[in-house]
Amino acid sequence: MSDADISDRLRAFIRRFVRRDSTFADDQNLFKSGFVNSLFVMQLVLFVESTFSITVEQEDMDIAHFSSVNSLSRFVRHKRAAAQALARM
Repeated sequence: MSDADISDRLRAFIRRFVRRDSTFADDQNLFKSGFVNSLFVMQLVLFVESTFSITVEQEDMDIAHFSSVNSLSRFVRHKRAAAQALARM
């Protein structure tokens, strides 16, 4: 899955939860901008885990990982790379 695919899937999921007339940039903080609230994080975690086949650990629960499409995409790529590295061992 390419970086663009990851960002596209994340963007599409987030758009389902913001007002129809709202637009946001990939680097925009979704929480500070008021597009989503803290309760949305759990929905986002479940989506990320099921869509990208990764596990979000307790130590991963930093709002910085989930604040924008760009930060989420970096987080997913990092977790997938770590999982692939472990699988090769």
